[in-house]
Amino acid sequence: MKRTLLTGASGGIGQAVARRLAAEGRPLYLHYNSNQAAVAALKKECEETYGVSCDMIQADLSTHDGAACLIEQLNAPVDTLIHNAGQSPYGIFTDVTPEEMQQTMQLHLTSAMQLTQALLPMMLQSRSGQIIVMSSVWGEAGASCEVLYATVKGGLNTFVRSLAKECAVSGIRVNGVAPGVIETSMMDQFSADERSMLQEEIPAGRLGRPEDVAGAVKFLLSEDAGYIHGHILPVSGAWVV
Repeated sequence: MKRTLLTGASGGIGQAVARRLAAEGRPLYLHYNSNQAAVAALKKECEETYGVSCDMIQADLSTHDGAACLIEQLNAPVDTLIHNAGQSPYGIFTDVTPEEMQQTMQLHLTSAMQLTQALLPMMLQSRSGQIIVMSSVWGEAGASCEVLYATVKGGLNTFVRSLAKECAVSGIRVNGVAPGVIETSMMDQFSADERSMLQEEIPAGRLGRPEDVAGAVKFLLSEDAGYIHGHILPVSGAWVV
């Protein structure tokens, strides 16, 4: 049976997406880098609660050979690829080190492209498949103190739009989701006052939840979104649109 590959399954958004897809009966590859315990617990939950098969895959996608390492561990066809792995470096651009720049580019953009390139031929052969990329509102708007992060997300947005035009004729849909402020561990770097100020800026009146993002992913994978190609769907409570 074909599977869904979800990268970055250990984080808040990754776990919410995994649960939502498992509830639909989708067998999953759950990728992680270092948080094995979180993914092991997620695997157990999805298997026991929803009765789906889940395999754990470890790979460091911030390294040059991370994508190849992940691909080598696949033992079943993948018809759905969800690029969710990432981190959000924060600080002024002049403080970014060459190592941080390279790792962030590799993790968010290059590895996503490498994984897609490796798995796309099978989708093209079967003339079916879906690719979802986790972007950010900053990929469209840009962001002070998140220049590097916004840049790689902007690159992902262009990747989505371009690949969608190339693949639509073959029955493959490529789309993206652009979260705003979501209650995950990425928010731990902000103080309570900073979080409160952010919430006040959001017209919807609250921070987003991982389940909000998971719902958007579920929609884009559904037949209801069958004519949607190359779209970046904001999930931001009308913040930064």
